[in-house]
Amino acid sequence: MLPYRFILLATMLLFSLTGCGIYSFSGASIEGKNINIHQLDNRARNIVPSLSSNLTDKIRSRILSQTGLKPITSDDADYDITGSITTYDVTVTGAQSVQVATKNRLTISVQITFKNKLNEKANFSQTFTRFSDFDASQVIQNVENALIEDIGGQLADDIFNKAFVNW
Repeated sequence: MLPYRFILLATMLLFSLTGCGIYSFSGASIEGKNINIHQLDNRARNIVPSLSSNLTDKIRSRILSQTGLKPITSDDADYDITGSITTYDVTVTGAQSVQVATKNRLTISVQITFKNKLNEKANFSQTFTRFSDFDASQVIQNVENALIEDIGGQLADDIFNKAFVNW
């Protein structure tokens, strides 16, 4: 029993002394202390008034809950995220016959620019796109909030993973 405890203790000590930065349970490597997450601009052809604040809040919530970073609104943040919504489109994805749609798809794209002032090699500018399908018999306004919630969560995960999880 004693050698097992010694090996466990030595392993824990070894892991605590290696690496740089702070690691979260999500696998994120966080070296900074604060982040500035700007409100997304809505530049999509189809405008939903609450979309910009909803997506911004999703991204902000995901990052802050997983990193422990302090949100600030100044230019001297360790991390800075800006972006815009570039696509909000509903298209037909499934058809029963030539004239009858069975499925529609809501697609949302956001262009994100991430700046890491502590490691400029981690900077990126990328478009993230996600979609969700819904039954064509449903009116978009009746399912829109649930679809935005679903897509927003996926986009927030994608942005978080690109910015902080180096897989």
